[in-house]
Order: sequence, then structure tokens, then C-alpha cells
Amino acid sequence: MLPVLLVHGAWHNGAGFSRLIASLTQRGINAQTVELSSAARSDESIGDMYTDAEIVSAAVDSLGGECFVLAHSYGGLPVTQGLAGKKNVRGIIYLTAFVLDAGETLYAACGNVDPQWWARNADNTRLTPNNPLNVFYNTTDPAIGEEIAASLRTQSLSSFTQPITQTAWKEIDSTYIICEKDNAIPVFAQEAMSQRCTRTMRMNTDHSPFLCAPEELAELIMQLQPDRG
Repeated sequence: MLPVLLVHGAWHNGAGFSRLIASLTQRGINAQTVELSSAARSDESIGDMYTDAEIVSAAVDSLGGECFVLAHSYGGLPVTQGLAGKKNVRGIIYLTAFVLDAGETLYAACGNVDPQWWARNADNTRLTPNNPLNVFYNTTDPAIGEEIAASLRTQSLSSFTQPITQTAWKEIDSTYIICEKDNAIPVFAQEAMSQRCTRTMRMNTDHSPFLCAPEELAELIMQLQPDRG
């Protein structure tokens, strides 16, 4: 089984993948995470999308051999940016993630307006989510949702406004997993972005299936492994 690098989305951190990692480990798949610089506590320095792309690139290099990379939500940006030219990436899995082309930004993909469910801080450099239990975890066990919501960080505004300059999905096999009950990224937007990928899968979950359906998500990842077809 090829290892899988898990790249978290905005405001989150690698620890949120713990349930999925356990499910993958049971199936003989080694899974590792990264910590993106664009998500940080309010008293910490914060990075941007290009720094995140460098982090993802270095993590893939450290794996050495072939691997898969799963990008969740915002994580699709640094994965798209950072994996261009990576010969050891067997496939990218965009989990209800942004699949952007060169010159595009996440903010533009949101219509160049702030969704009601996020707020800017006083100096207009960081974002915080409003009502994450409903936006991110609406089909997740409430206790789990509250646990993860308590760990959320601030997100740099710059990471949402910086344009993609390299597009890994144009050269690497890719799978898009649409989440049917996602309150963060509308299904129609997921379906539009999925057209840029090699194939599409679907889950009847909220924005965070690694929390609400880790076993089902692990099975989809298993299906993509080269010895499973």
C-alpha cells in the first residue's frame, strides 16, 4: 500500500485526521499529516498559501517513494501549487477541496465576497469561522464536532487571496470526492471543480468525512491504491 499525506484545510490542523489515520492504519496504509503555516493561534505568527505549498512539497519529498496526497478544502490550494512536477505523487485526492487553475484565488472562487460564516479580525489580516458546528460538522457526532471546533485557529487572509501559479492536477492523476451535505462548499461548486479531475466519487456527509465517516473515507482511499484498481 502506498502512503498517504493528509493536508488539512483552513483553520484546522493535522490532529483532526486522527480518526482517519486509525482507519487507514487498520488497512495497512501509512498516513502522515502536515501543519500548514496559514492556520495559527491568534498569538502566533502566521504564514500564507505559498509557504504552505513549500511545506507540502517538502513533506512529499521526505516520503521518498510513491505516495498519494489527500487535500481537504483549502488544502487543495497548496497541494495544487506545491506538487507540480512531483514524479512520486501517484495521485491527488481532492476531498471537497478547491481545485483552482493558474491565476485563480480562493477568494475569487467565493465570489470576491466574505461568506457570512467567517469574520475578519480588527487589522484585516486573519479570519475566524462563525458557527463551525453547522458549517463544518453538521453530520458529525456533536461531541466530536465540539472537540475539533475548540481546536480551530485563525486563518491568514492572504492565503485566500494569493493566486495559483502552478497546477499539479494538470499533470497528476486526481480524484474529487464530493460531499453531498457540505454546508461550507456548495455541491454545485464541488461538481464544477470536480470536472478538472480524472474521476469523481461521492459521500453523503458534511464537510468533514474524516470525522463523521472515517471508515467510509478510508475505503474510498483503498479503492485508489494501485493493487486494488
